[in-house]
Amino acid sequence: MLRLGIPVLGVDDLARAEAFWTEALGLRVTSEWENPNWRTLSDDDGPVLGLMRSETPVQRHPRIHLDLFVESADEQAAEVARLVGLGAVQVDWDLYPEDPDFVVLAAPEGNVFCIVDLGHDAAAT
Repeated sequence: MLRLGIPVLGVDDLARAEAFWTEALGLRVTSEWENPNWRTLSDDDGPVLGLMRSETPVQRHPRIHLDLFVESADEQAAEVARLVGLGAVQVDWDLYPEDPDFVVLAAPEGNVFCIVDLGHDAAAT
């Protein structure tokens, strides 16, 4: 029977991606499946995120991305500031709705992800 594994991000520089995502999400690099083109990031419950060396260019509007959840607008602002301090950049996103519950950032590797405020009214609709 199939079961969902972990999301995998394609990256140019494994060391840079490791540094960002371990600090951003409080994860650690494990030796599970480790090779020159792969790193597994885990928490206490096991693998959470895979990093895979890729030569594919970053997509401006990727078909899949990570949503990271927070509970309030204040927490969202604090996490955006913290992640920007770690090397993320806020993206001038051209697809924001009128009253967005999310902020789009790009990791140092260029992969976009969202910080979603679950307390925002639009998140409940």
